[in-house]
Amino acid sequence: MHINGKEFRTIWFENNIVKIIDQTKLPHQFIIKDLKNIKDSINAIKTMEVRGAPLIGATAAYGLVLSIIENNDQSFLKKASEDLIKSRPTAINLKWAVDRMMKKLSGVNSKEILKIAINEAHAICEEDISFCKNIGLNGLKIIEKIYKKKKDTINILTHCNAGWLATIDWGTATSPIYHAHQNGIKLHVWVDETRPRNQGANLTSYELNEEGIPNTIIADNTGGILMQRGEVDMCITGTDRTLASGDVANKVGTYLKALAAYDNKVPFYVALPSSTIDWNLKNFKDIPIEERNSEELSFIEGLDKNNKLTKILIYPQKSKAMNLAFDITPAKYVTGLITEKGICEASSEGLKGLFK
Repeated sequence: MHINGKEFRTIWFENNIVKIIDQTKLPHQFIIKDLKNIKDSINAIKTMEVRGAPLIGATAAYGLVLSIIENNDQSFLKKASEDLIKSRPTAINLKWAVDRMMKKLSGVNSKEILKIAINEAHAICEEDISFCKNIGLNGLKIIEKIYKKKKDTINILTHCNAGWLATIDWGTATSPIYHAHQNGIKLHVWVDETRPRNQGANLTSYELNEEGIPNTIIADNTGGILMQRGEVDMCITGTDRTLASGDVANKVGTYLKALAAYDNKVPFYVALPSSTIDWNLKNFKDIPIEERNSEELSFIEGLDKNNKLTKILIYPQKSKAMNLAFDITPAKYVTGLITEKGICEASSEGLKGLFK
């Protein structure tokens, strides 16, 4: 996708260094950052310089490449893999990518291991791009169906950032939007601000602007009344982990949007690559929900009058805050899952029908 008219991916490997777009600086500053070792990779994931389930997985894969460059030793590699998995617990792609890499690398001859690692990390990225493109083509069919009935601008509501900045390219929830836009369908996107990190406002709106797609940022709690007024035609979100039952873990606030959509008979779709499906966990109550630093709530960052990035405290100094990063949307509130293999019901039967 594009930034200032130039095509970018979110991560790439160059001269034994991993290059990322530092997303903590967007939308005010566009900075390409170098990751030079495993510590840099873990820090980038923890501090959310990279974020979004597919991109976290790719960063972890390249992190193992960097660990081999740093110290070509199987015990060092194993420790690096364990530390990466611990860096963010909710997104299943992280563990999926690390496990896939380790399956390829465990016990491999030290002379061959770096080449194999680079090729596998690259394959993970290329696969994600292909999956996200196909998610877009499959989701496009839903938008086209609505457009044929409405014959006017389609209003789509999103939550958090499941755009190309959360993947390698195309995005998950945004991929159908980008494909529809490229096919000449008139679109407008309601962008949830997505407190506390404002990933909707700072990232989704930013990338939609760069692609020339009309969008409006709204407070997280505005979606309900827009649905009541008939100003939302469909919702599309991403997911950090979807169980084989169809239950969805995504950025906190997704559950409330799904409830509002269900009450107002607005279609609520979740877009995901198969790498985000957790086939093993049976009960959504067992999904580890990350609790992040409360300062993400109590402080807010933006440009001051001197055009410098500044953090300011917005809560009373003595107040406590809880910062749960994700919530669970039960499958019964999800209209359908949009995957690289097609669209299915949010259920074990639906998913098994696509992924035999």
